[in-house]
Amino acid sequence: MADSPENDPKTIWQNQPTEPSAMTLDKIRQKVRELHAKTRRQLWGALSGPLVAAFFYVFGMKYFPSLQHVLQPLFALALVWSLAGLYFLSRGRRSRRAPEGTGFSTGLEFCRREIERQRDYLRRVVLWGFGPVILAIGTFVLALALAAGRGIFPKAMPFMTLVLVWIVAYFVIRMRQQRGLQREIEELNKIETENNW
Repeated sequence: MADSPENDPKTIWQNQPTEPSAMTLDKIRQKVRELHAKTRRQLWGALSGPLVAAFFYVFGMKYFPSLQHVLQPLFALALVWSLAGLYFLSRGRRSRRAPEGTGFSTGLEFCRREIERQRDYLRRVVLWGFGPVILAIGTFVLALALAAGRGIFPKAMPFMTLVLVWIVAYFVIRMRQQRGLQREIEELNKIETENNW
């Protein structure tokens, strides 16, 4: 005996009623609080660029005094670049809290702006945060190469490999974070479209 189309499991599954969006005002407020906490962590993390540049600067000047004429301009550039990066990374990052008693659509818009700030920060951090650190590390490697001559490269391969792996991992993580933030923006847009705002 053949099953009728009404009893077909595929038809039954496809005709299931869909649940309304599970996004509530409380969930939006919780998301905004999480984004604020992430912003604060990122602002503290932005301090690491100048600290790393300063560390390599002091270390390089102390242990390679004969190379100061070559190293000092490069380390100084890395330090100034990282300090300028602090300004450009923190500019516009201080976000306001969502006003209490906001409606669902206002909460969605506020949440979207916070996520867009996160996305913009990730775009700027490569130039203003990561660039100076790479310059400081590169200058340090140059100092090691000049001081040790040709014998450094077999000995420095583990360090150079770690630096290379760190650089690749940094870019992979940043790309994943940017894709995740873009997905969140698209989800908010979808919720907004579904609710006709």
